[in-house]
Amino acid sequence: MIALVAAEGPLLDEILASTFEIWSEGLSRRAYAKYNAAQRTTPWGRAHLRHWALVDGGQMLASAKEYLFDATLDGRAIRACGIGAVFTQPRHRGRGHARALIERLIERAAADGCDLALLFSEIDPGYYARLGFTPIPTCDLALRVVESSRHGAPAVLVRTGEDRDLTDLAAMNEVRAFRYRFHLARDRDLIHYAIAKKRMMAGLDAPGARAVQFFVAEEGGSACAYVVVRVRGSEWTLDEADDRDPAGARAGAILQGLLARDPAERRPSIRAWLPAGFRPPQIEIVGERPSKAVMMIRPLTARGTRATPLSAADVFYWYGDLF
Repeated sequence: MIALVAAEGPLLDEILASTFEIWSEGLSRRAYAKYNAAQRTTPWGRAHLRHWALVDGGQMLASAKEYLFDATLDGRAIRACGIGAVFTQPRHRGRGHARALIERLIERAAADGCDLALLFSEIDPGYYARLGFTPIPTCDLALRVVESSRHGAPAVLVRTGEDRDLTDLAAMNEVRAFRYRFHLARDRDLIHYAIAKKRMMAGLDAPGARAVQFFVAEEGGSACAYVVVRVRGSEWTLDEADDRDPAGARAGAILQGLLARDPAERRPSIRAWLPAGFRPPQIEIVGERPSKAVMMIRPLTARGTRATPLSAADVFYWYGDLF
């Protein structure tokens, strides 16, 4: 009999062994297992992240991750079920098991009070459209940080971000997110998880292969702006950023300061998702293309049903929250 079961122990080990080649991002097999286990030890991960498997007798057919989010849609507080890392065992492909797994996860989530299902598709979005999901267009942006001709750091007090700053970061996100129709409730624990996840990846990779730069601008003893940047070789990913100043000038100044540390170095390529209206004056958009990871949603209840279709300008979402 086919059943949906929580994946733990040997079953989880089988999932990680099967998905290692696809999603390890250069980690060793052992590091990949540690990376997945470490995510579930964070306060947010313990309460909101689970692996599920579709099994028939002693055989695993397909697997996926489930992320449970608090969110807002059209001014209503909702619960969202994120579905990621959908994988069908090679010997069981072509029999509809991934579809069955997703439908069972959605049925379970709806029964537990979720109003919306959310996923990011890197395959043909038409597959998920046939399951009732609709895309929300998003764009990957290529950025350039405008630097002073004097090649010095701006006069802003910048320091390394710490756990004590996370409450300030959550407050900034809450204020900025208010104007958007759809956004996650990025509380302290979710922000901690998003940053910790990237640090885990960097820490478990080969020495020097990756880095995570988390810096804040300080005012009156508290964080008033911040950036989180992933560094891999000559590529930077701006995972998230915010500023008490709606214009984002201090967040832009932090980026200028990071570049000013190495004035002779070749400037990195920088990619990001930037919410509509968040354009720090020190940042120029030099390229734009449709996102490889297509955001898709499916309403599960009346609360999760949109009044009108969502556009990219309606959504507040960061690279750091991709799953």
